[in-house]
Amino acid sequence: MTTPPTSPTSSAAPSVREELFGPDRRGVTVGLVLLISLVAFESMGVGTAMPALVADLGEVSDYSWPFVAFGAATVVGTVAAGRWCDVHGPRLVLLGAPLVFGAGLLVAATAPSLPVLLVGRVLQGAGAGAQGVAVYVLIALVYSVGARPAVFALISSAWVVPSLVGPPVAGVLAEQASWRWVFGGLLPLVVLAVALVARTAARQGAPAHPRPGRRGLLPGAVAAAVAVAAISWVADHTTAVGVVVGVAALVVLVPAVRLLVPAGTLVARRGVAAVVAARGLLSGAFFTATAFLPLLLTDVHGWSLTAAGVPLIVGSLGWSASSAWQGRRPELSRPVLLRAGFACVGTAIAGLLLVAPSWGVAWLAVPLWALAGTGMGLGFSSLSFLLLSHSAPEDTGFHSSAAQLMDQLSQAVVIGVGGGLVAVLAGVSSGLTTLFALLLAMAVAGAALSARTALRD
Repeated sequence: MTTPPTSPTSSAAPSVREELFGPDRRGVTVGLVLLISLVAFESMGVGTAMPALVADLGEVSDYSWPFVAFGAATVVGTVAAGRWCDVHGPRLVLLGAPLVFGAGLLVAATAPSLPVLLVGRVLQGAGAGAQGVAVYVLIALVYSVGARPAVFALISSAWVVPSLVGPPVAGVLAEQASWRWVFGGLLPLVVLAVALVARTAARQGAPAHPRPGRRGLLPGAVAAAVAVAAISWVADHTTAVGVVVGVAALVVLVPAVRLLVPAGTLVARRGVAAVVAARGLLSGAFFTATAFLPLLLTDVHGWSLTAAGVPLIVGSLGWSASSAWQGRRPELSRPVLLRAGFACVGTAIAGLLLVAPSWGVAWLAVPLWALAGTGMGLGFSSLSFLLLSHSAPEDTGFHSSAAQLMDQLSQAVVIGVGGGLVAVLAGVSSGLTTLFALLLAMAVAGAALSARTALRD
């Protein structure tokens, strides 16, 4: 039975601004935003610096392995942190996960070879996955229900600056100094983030009534991580062997996922299961389209790489603006906002069907992706709020890890499918037209199940 937390109701209750930036909260609020920003900068920067990194330590055929190592380790870190937080509280994870992430940055920055760099990427992935879960658990413990929309707006904004300046800064560092600074330059910020959250984290103990152990979580996480790695590999190896590996990965992945998410997630059962399912649909649709949009604009319409990045920038701005808007309106229905978010993302993806053909109108990608970003700001923040509202204290870690896991798995699977479609259909235009139709169906399904995410009266 869900037992949503309640917010203070007395006339002396602090305002949302005081809850976020009062003397006792300012440090932890800034620290949480900085923790998310670190992962965002690393994510945006590494993609830009990867060609220089691979040229230095490996070969073109090794290009995908640093991403695969990070993604697989994130799955295990996410699940392990969720279980630990539910039994022991988030204190150790909040303090330890950023240090593991920082150790990974240090290893990568000093790596003399590709295998050592992959060790660093594994540490980064494990730390990033774990701290993402711990951030959600801490938000549930520290902030009232009324303040959470504003907190999640800040969390969303933590991706905006990295999205805008991360790639160009990483490019300058890689070209003028060394790709190693893309990793090493973040280390001081790791120390600062830990210092900011340390006092609040130290006060967080174990839940009063820890949930009995859920069997098979770690083996399931390892199986899912292996499957994610295989699917990511298949995306770059769309051969007959790749197809066999991909099918085998899905056979392993489905039963593993059933262990790692709330019962009923795969059929979007009403309640938290529907929230987790919607998270996978929203992330899979938006981030897969985002991943392939630059390819469409450069390969089919001849845009430069710089120009092809413009829709992604306006999408980030739209996400930040709409997330901030919903954060100032805690009284609005989150399932309704979620449906509106899916509608925006679905409309934008439908519009890409007019961009994908060679005769398509390429400039439409810019306003369309501003609309998609607006939808993500409404939908993603609403899902984060609903997730915590459905979660008793002893389940917050498990539910948070399940939601983040659905993010990771949906993106890995659907991006892999997209790569396969482009290869099998022998053309970017035809492959992406089919992919966008699939993503549109995901958005429509998400809009249809939005009502199932509502809290029971």
